[in-house]
Amino acid sequence: MFSLVNLMKFRAWLFLAILIVVFEICSQILYGRSFIVSGYNLRSLTVFAAIPLLLALGQTFVIISAGIDLSIGFIMGLAAVVTAHTTNYLMEAGMGDVMSALIGIGVACVISVIPGIFNGLLISRLGVPPFIGTLGMYGVARGVAFLTAAGMTVPVSNAFLSFMGNEDILFMPVLVLIVIGFCFLSHYLLKYTKFGQHVYALGDNEAAASRSGVNIQNLTLKIYALAGFFAGVAGALYTARFYAGAAQAGEPLLLISVAIVVIGGASLFGGSGTITGTVAGALVIAVIQYGLVYINVEPFWQFIAVGVVIILSVLLDQFQNKVGLAK
Repeated sequence: MFSLVNLMKFRAWLFLAILIVVFEICSQILYGRSFIVSGYNLRSLTVFAAIPLLLALGQTFVIISAGIDLSIGFIMGLAAVVTAHTTNYLMEAGMGDVMSALIGIGVACVISVIPGIFNGLLISRLGVPPFIGTLGMYGVARGVAFLTAAGMTVPVSNAFLSFMGNEDILFMPVLVLIVIGFCFLSHYLLKYTKFGQHVYALGDNEAAASRSGVNIQNLTLKIYALAGFFAGVAGALYTARFYAGAAQAGEPLLLISVAIVVIGGASLFGGSGTITGTVAGALVIAVIQYGLVYINVEPFWQFIAVGVVIILSVLLDQFQNKVGLAK
């Protein structure tokens, strides 16, 4: 039973190890070189995983609390556009690259928290189911993002943003270092603070959490505001990486963020999940997507491969619940 518990607990890392072995064998056969023992490939994989992982960090808190946030994709897009517009405006006003970029990122993150707060209010105060409430905010954020961008991509030329999105420090991409910092922060919040304990309690049994003195309404508000914040950071870094803000930046990453958390071992029933598992889930998705391109497989197979891994993860999660190992 102990070995079975460990297998379930670390299934995301098992998926990752299997995928690396498969692509390593394919690379050796096709190209005669290593897939994973390559500085270029490792850099590409970590950069590829960085922005989806940021979205998934916020989604992790939401899913552990037995909720879901369908709005973070377009909150990210709104943040990307706001970062570009604010940075451009401040640079035109004569402000330097560093301050204009930092203020642009700060404004984007603050604005991104607002729809997160509205999500929390709808769910906690008005009793709207998370799926419906965040689906409605998905539409609102999408419309506001496209209106703010005037239906176009908003280019930005800022040296500090470019540094954050595309340069290295000691052979490590700055983008990846930033995301690693947020991973440590999220891990600390979830594992070592009362807030994190309450998130688990809410997802495990809302009634019991309420009876034990947890303010469910305020906690729900904080969880969805935090998800909005992470979407804002992801949008700002998207602009930094691609030199432009786009309203649709996070649209393809919404379901990916859910997939990352589920693959990482979080239960869709709430009450379980870890940040380390989410990191593993992000790497699994990145290896699948980058690896298939690397071995010259049609990109449409990415959807099939990711879907199969998601189904396997959910089946394992259900098995955990049946044998009483989930929590």
